[in-house]
Amino acid sequence: MNKAKKNQSNVSRRAFLGTSAAAAAGFTILPSNTIAGLGHKAPSDKLNIAGIGVGGMGRTNLKNMSTENIVALADVDWKYAGKTFNDYPNAVRYKDFRELLDKQKDIDAVLVATPDHVHALAAYSAMKQGKHVYVQKPLTHSVYESRLLTNTANEMGVATQMGNQGNSGDGIRDICEWIWAGTIGEIKEVHAWTNRPIWPQGLERPTEKVRVPRTLDWDLFLGPAAYRPYNPIYTPWNWRGWWDFGTGALGDMACHILDPVFKALKLKYPTAVEGSSTQINTESAPEAQKVTYWFPERDNLPKVAMPAVKVTWYDGGLLPERPEELVDGEMMGDWGGGVIFVGSKGKIMCGTYARNPQLLPTTKMEDFKRPAETLRRIPKAMEGGHEQDWIRACKEDKSNRMEASSNFDYSGPLNEMVVMGVLAVRLQDLKRRLLWDGANMQFTNIGDNDQIRVVTSDKFEVVDGDPKFDTKYDTMNAKKAAEEWIRHHYREGWQQI
Repeated sequence: MNKAKKNQSNVSRRAFLGTSAAAAAGFTILPSNTIAGLGHKAPSDKLNIAGIGVGGMGRTNLKNMSTENIVALADVDWKYAGKTFNDYPNAVRYKDFRELLDKQKDIDAVLVATPDHVHALAAYSAMKQGKHVYVQKPLTHSVYESRLLTNTANEMGVATQMGNQGNSGDGIRDICEWIWAGTIGEIKEVHAWTNRPIWPQGLERPTEKVRVPRTLDWDLFLGPAAYRPYNPIYTPWNWRGWWDFGTGALGDMACHILDPVFKALKLKYPTAVEGSSTQINTESAPEAQKVTYWFPERDNLPKVAMPAVKVTWYDGGLLPERPEELVDGEMMGDWGGGVIFVGSKGKIMCGTYARNPQLLPTTKMEDFKRPAETLRRIPKAMEGGHEQDWIRACKEDKSNRMEASSNFDYSGPLNEMVVMGVLAVRLQDLKRRLLWDGANMQFTNIGDNDQIRVVTSDKFEVVDGDPKFDTKYDTMNAKKAAEEWIRHHYREGWQQI
């Protein structure tokens, strides 16, 4: 990196005023002489933001943050990140986020939009330096990482946000207010689904040797994951279907689709989970899966009780039973998926990101008297409002900050639930409902000697008109596997957190 390029990062610093909770509903930034929580002088009211992982969704996030100073960018693939580099020609460029955090001293806040397996380490490292963080969904690759980020955010007093933008939308707020007002009564059953995956899954590890592109640092892409040879099937984008890098359709979309369920029903840790799927192997998420969570009763609200509830997730083309209240030809949810809340007095249906909530049958909406709005609304949530809500929180003093909508106190436990469901699918060969101790992050009914058998390779061919199957399996200790999937051991050379 040349010296002239580095000098271009010396953009003006910002200052900001700790605002009251009442003023926090908007996005107006008032100037100040000190940076909230950091205590040094600054001539500008803008944040200095660094982006880590900027070739995909990170580019969209940065566009929605471009009211601020984008001063540094890190990505392992400079070709894929090229458009983003062109967007911010004065930002200093890095391949290794660790170098960015070590060398760049003018950063106030960090966006993390890498593949899932790097989220936690990048965000943790930034927060430990006192930097505010925005992390794409899923928040982390594992349960333990979610808990760690939640606790670290509280320890460091930084402003945080997960990138599930529907959490800032009006739809999720409408659903909460309707349910809390008792509109459909007590809810004991919920169904949620997505049209994902729309990337390859159910794959075996490729064996052919492929030269690493000149613009990609493959070792940095692997990060804390175990080494494997490069293949273009892993990156860009297709990493979501590989266990070492992603969390499949559930991890990708449940942080969006189960968000209104988690918030409206005031959920936290499930007590049990069970998963099933199409063929699962040691390398890649299945093509379709179903996960059922059981949650205990919660404290009753003034207008509605919160009994124990069963929440079922479907993906890969699997769907819940069609509600009888829908007329022929009427869409269930939307093209991306949806949720159906089943109450003692009725049903609520919404689409992806909690969009377009409706009572069922939908004709009930014609004379529906909506409950009073009690939750803060965030303008243009899906067009940058979610990012701007985080920016607003970054600029408020931590002593009286109104936290961003999906701050880690909320999104950490939400993500724990999501990635714990991923474990249920990977452990399905135990052939039982798995009991979960959320406080201690462990399954309580997996014995020391329990084993699971997982496919490693599955070949099929027709020879002389007869089918020939060649399926190979790996048998592993279930308890040790679960412990590793709950808390990953990073490969040598990467900081263990």
